[in-house]
Amino acid sequence: MAMTEHEKLLAGQEYDYRDKEIQGLLSKARQLVGVINTTTDINERQAAIKDLLNKTGKDLALNGHFSALYGKHISVGDNVFINGDCAFQDSNLITLGDRVIIGPDTKLYCGGHSLDATKRFGTRPNGDKYLISVTKPISIGDDVWIGGNVTIVGGVHIGSNVVIAAGAVVTKDVPDNSLVGGVPAKLIRELPAIK
Repeated sequence: MAMTEHEKLLAGQEYDYRDKEIQGLLSKARQLVGVINTTTDINERQAAIKDLLNKTGKDLALNGHFSALYGKHISVGDNVFINGDCAFQDSNLITLGDRVIIGPDTKLYCGGHSLDATKRFGTRPNGDKYLISVTKPISIGDDVWIGGNVTIVGGVHIGSNVVIAAGAVVTKDVPDNSLVGGVPAKLIRELPAIK
């Protein structure tokens, strides 16, 4: 049985973003994100957050403006705080553990394109060009503090008990009990394990 375009997207394969199912997911997410970012009714906002995300743990605090492409690809653990102006480009799965703190202006990007310019666009049978994207998941463990203005790219796993310094660009996995920072992010020092 052939994979749907959405299944291809989640598998990191080339997919057609014009697909009806994908466009429906994107449209619903835009509507819910609009409610989250504009309503002053706390109950309406909380309902939109729960409808947008795949999983929300206990005591999720989404502070200020937030953006997501699909929303349904995002799962959040307990006691998570996401500050304002964060963007989750969730063209693949984004998983946050428990007690994760995300500073303002942080970006999580699951999608990417080829370094080879000749492979960034394909040609359909009718001659039309289309953008070729590949996606990879992002996972973040428990007890993680991500400083402001951090960028995390697809395919990265951040362990538990991690601090990512403000302004870092995380392009590789981060082991448990680590403080990382810089562009690209590198190990600054190990942190004591949580007992």
